[in-house]
Amino acid sequence: MRGLFITFEGGEGAGKSTQARLLADHLRAHGHDVDLTREPGGTEAAEALRDFLLFGGHDLSARAEVLTHFAARADHVDRRILPALAQGRIVVCDRFADSTEAYQGYGVSHADTGLLDMIGQLRAMLPVQPDLTFVLQVPPDVARDRLRQRADGRADRYEAEDAAFHARVAAGFDAIARRDAARCHRIDASGDAGGVQQAIRAVLAPRLAGRGG
Repeated sequence: MRGLFITFEGGEGAGKSTQARLLADHLRAHGHDVDLTREPGGTEAAEALRDFLLFGGHDLSARAEVLTHFAARADHVDRRILPALAQGRIVVCDRFADSTEAYQGYGVSHADTGLLDMIGQLRAMLPVQPDLTFVLQVPPDVARDRLRQRADGRADRYEAEDAAFHARVAAGFDAIARRDAARCHRIDASGDAGGVQQAIRAVLAPRLAGRGG
């Protein structure tokens, strides 16, 4: 049985990492073999590129930034995601190509058509696409409060962007969710983590039918 590829998307402070972890724990508790991973990252090389992109302090051109994200993604897909799916595992990934479209295509480049077309072409070259995507949505004030409460206090370059940038990112995710409505499920993530997780599980339940566990 081929595995199942689930991704979590959304802006800063939406709770993606928390919800991905909660879902992975839930699935494992019910007998499923789960690989919990993230982007950028997921492999040793991709994690090094993550650190460069988020904390390296280098100002790349928009195209170079997109290509670096896809370089990390290609290694992640080839070395981790595809092998896990081939083994019949459920892959739960915190961010994937939708984030590149929303952050670089809409946030960084202000919805520049040429860059969005480039991202679409690169995405089409990937040998795998998510089966199911949860787009977590929260109001800007909730996102800001959550970011302030993070313990480590180390803001990455995207978290440090201004409100206008984050509004463009949110508009990007909204456009993606409308375009790919069969794959993307919008989740109101402004409530408590447990309630959000229940909404996610309700969407996922029909996809798990016949997988055992």
